[in-house]
Formats: sequence, C-alpha cells, structure tokens
Amino acid sequence: MTEQGDERIRRAFENKTWQEIKVTDSWQIFKIMAEFVEGFEKMAKIGPCVSIFGSARTPRDHVSYELAEKCARLLTERGYGVISGGGPGIMEAANKGAYEAGGKSVGLNIDLPFEQFNNEFIDRDKLIEFNYFFVRKVIFTKYSQGYIILPGGFGTMDELFEAITLVQTGKMARFPIVLVGKEYYGGLFDWIQNTMLKAGNISEEDLNLYRLEDTAEDAVQHIFNFYEKYLLKPNF
Repeated sequence: MTEQGDERIRRAFENKTWQEIKVTDSWQIFKIMAEFVEGFEKMAKIGPCVSIFGSARTPRDHVSYELAEKCARLLTERGYGVISGGGPGIMEAANKGAYEAGGKSVGLNIDLPFEQFNNEFIDRDKLIEFNYFFVRKVIFTKYSQGYIILPGGFGTMDELFEAITLVQTGKMARFPIVLVGKEYYGGLFDWIQNTMLKAGNISEEDLNLYRLEDTAEDAVQHIFNFYEKYLLKPNF
C-alpha cells in the first residue's frame, strides 16, 4: 500500500470535530455536483453513442486493440458516436477508429495515479475529466445506447456488471451489451450459467442481457439489429 493509502486509513480512525466533518463533506458534495453538471452539459449535445470498454494496458499491436478500432470505425460509418474512457489501450483504439473514420467520439477520463492519461485522438472540447468513478459511470450509462466490451481488468468488469445490473433491475432501459472475445470471457459466463444461475441467484432470462461475439462485425451488427427492430437509427 502507498503512503497516501496508509494516511487515508489513519485519518479514518482519528477523532474529528463536527465542524471539520461538515466543511470537508459539504465541499465534496459541490465537487461531485460540478462533475455531474459538466458531464450533462457536454454530453447532451451528442447524438446516439456506443461505449467501448477494455483494458488500458492493451498494446497497439494486440488483436483486441485492432478489434476495438474496427468496432469504432463500423459504428461511426453507420452514424453512431463512440464513447471511451479517454485513456490508452482499448480506449485509445476506440477513439482512433472513430477519428480515422471521420466520426464523433468522446473521452470520459478518470484521474488515476497510473495507467490513465488522455489519448491523442480526442479533441479537447470532447474530453471530460473526472475524479469520481461513480459520476463517470453515470455519464457512461446515461448517454450510451449500447456497450461493446473488449478484454479488460477490474475496471472493465465494474463497468460491465454495473450496466447489466441496471438493466436487470429496471433502473435503466434495456440496451445491447456485447462482449468481444469468447475465449477471454467464456469461462466467466460459463460460471455465471453453471454456478450463479444454478444457485438461484439470477434468473434464466438474465442470461439474455448480454451477448458474446468474436468479431467486430458481429458485435456492431447486434447493436444495429437491436435498434432496427424499433425502426431507429442515428441521423447522419
């Protein structure tokens, strides 16, 4: 653990005056509000978008990077915008694919001590900086019409299961959630079906909340098909 982490733990056990608590917590509320306001104002100007998630650690010569780039290109060719986390790896690939296809893309960047920095394929006016993960996730879900999930780590899992949970509980309208990489994600979803479902902790219909694919073409086609049944498509 870092020295900063140790200090946070020690502070949590210190005696504090009511005035100290009131001042620090109140100012934090205003910082959170400011992030929501900026996110809502900037994202309200964007049309239908698909969020592309995956690891920040993915190198540029990796097959997952190429898949993310291709997904973004195919989406923008059909009029969709692309939302990424704004950083390197899969996020960079998503913004790059949209940029090179002449489409719209946005980066919702998070301030982290490592891994995260702005990639070069986002215009400054389409980059939003966040300190709070939960605010960032609200913006992702509020303004996305679909999720494409490439291989990633804990952060990717967090975003994936947040979306599935919100749809499952009816807190958010149903939208397509597609995972790309059957070999990578297959074991996880075998466990969900063979362990979680058998234990009665989810329902059979919950298995229909997501889809596994292997190619960029199949991933984006699932999103196109989902909205075409409602006779909906983005305005070019």
